[in-house]
Amino acid sequence: MQFPSNFNLKPANVLKIAGLTLVVIILISLAFRLIGSSISSINVGQSPLAYKESYSKDYGQTDSSVGLSVRNVTSPVPATDSDLVSGENAEDFEVTEYNIYIETRRLEETCSQVMDLKSRPDVIFETANEYEKNCNYRFKVRKENTEEIMAIINELNPKEFNESTYTIKRLVDDYTSELEILEKKMNSINETLTNATAAYDDIAGIATRIQDAESLAKIIDSKINIIEKLTQERINITAQLERLGRAKAEQLDRLNYTYFNVYITENKFVDWQDLKESWQLAVKSFVRNVNEVIQDITINLVGLLFQIFQYVVYLFIILIVAKYGWRLAKRIWTK
Repeated sequence: MQFPSNFNLKPANVLKIAGLTLVVIILISLAFRLIGSSISSINVGQSPLAYKESYSKDYGQTDSSVGLSVRNVTSPVPATDSDLVSGENAEDFEVTEYNIYIETRRLEETCSQVMDLKSRPDVIFETANEYEKNCNYRFKVRKENTEEIMAIINELNPKEFNESTYTIKRLVDDYTSELEILEKKMNSINETLTNATAAYDDIAGIATRIQDAESLAKIIDSKINIIEKLTQERINITAQLERLGRAKAEQLDRLNYTYFNVYITENKFVDWQDLKESWQLAVKSFVRNVNEVIQDITINLVGLLFQIFQYVVYLFIILIVAKYGWRLAKRIWTK
């Protein structure tokens, strides 16, 4: 079999083939990296907010505080049967919330104008968050001063001003019902405790008159156990009554206020900080790509040559096995 001899495997030819293979590998690698870099640049160009989203995540800001349209925040949810409120006085328990979204080129000034409302006695701030690119506030206003605060907010030219009105009657009714049940349970425990104490006293008196010490000891022990159990139950119910009473009072307090959620974000025509950071990202990307190419034509290339050498050795082993296997097969066949 002369198959291996058909190849002119001189050292010079082997080096030429290896050199051409190396050049082709490098060119293909550079071409793929160039195409990938171009596609990445196009994607960045089509999504100018991608950098801002990355910035927001780096600084621990959530999507609810950065770039989130109030339209999404206040999107209506279809009502279900469990959301329906019975009775004719549901409107007496209505709570109104305003969700305002403002875009401004003077972020610090606009945020300060909203923060100035904190000094008013009729405005109570619940949360206030300020970041480099945005700020957001949640505060409540006494109902009689709502129109005045709305006029101040409107002077800031909000992009979106959404109103949401809902009733808390069902929640208040639930609290009231639970309070009534617990109060009845407390009265029952107090009555049981009083009756049990009186009954044990009567039985203890009888046991004392007949001088039955063993029965008297059991009566006293049983009395102590029932008193401890009912007393602990009364303590638990008292704690629940206080918690529910406080929760109900908080809900009823909401009826006296109007709630405002104000989201302010910076929107400049030319943001030099964004431009600077985008250039920094581009330079980092360029350095990373150059570094990867250098690694590919040095360390990774050496690793690739070892892999190629490994497969070449495998190929020669296969050819040798095939050659002598074929001779052995022919010898066996001729015999």
